[in-house]
Amino acid sequence: MSLSPVRVPTARHALRAGLTTVAATAVLGALAGCSAGSAGTASSAPTTPPPSASASAAHSVVLDERARGTTVRVTAGTHLVVRLHSTYWSTPAGSNPQVLDAVGGGTTTAGTCPPGRGCGLSSAQFTALRPGTAHVTARRHSCGEAMRCSPGQERYDVTVTVTR
Repeated sequence: MSLSPVRVPTARHALRAGLTTVAATAVLGALAGCSAGSAGTASSAPTTPPPSASASAAHSVVLDERARGTTVRVTAGTHLVVRLHSTYWSTPAGSNPQVLDAVGGGTTTAGTCPPGRGCGLSSAQFTALRPGTAHVTARRHSCGEAMRCSPGQERYDVTVTVTR
């Protein structure tokens, strides 16, 4: 079987375009790291519902960096999971245990990536107990190896309003 001259350049072009796409994706992921709230890691599909979404009892709501600075409304009984995509974040903590009860301890799991990127998750889980307001906060001082966070990237704060 022989290849026609037209197919060979097309295959080479597709290979070059594929490598360029992979390289561009890696560069964009690294550049978006700190601006998106992570430390050089790119996350896959969104795991966060719209911040204004309401959740009914016995449901789970998952929040990540994209919820920072928003108010989330949930009903009593809702299970709230906060997943911050970097081990540079402190464990997320709630401000009002009468409204938002921490379930178990927080976790930080390391991912597999080159040193200095903070790959992994810092997460915590809460149960919405009764109507009221609480804040879920976390802090970090580094946004990468030897890279301080710029203002606005050091603090994670989400207001959680619990209704009946």
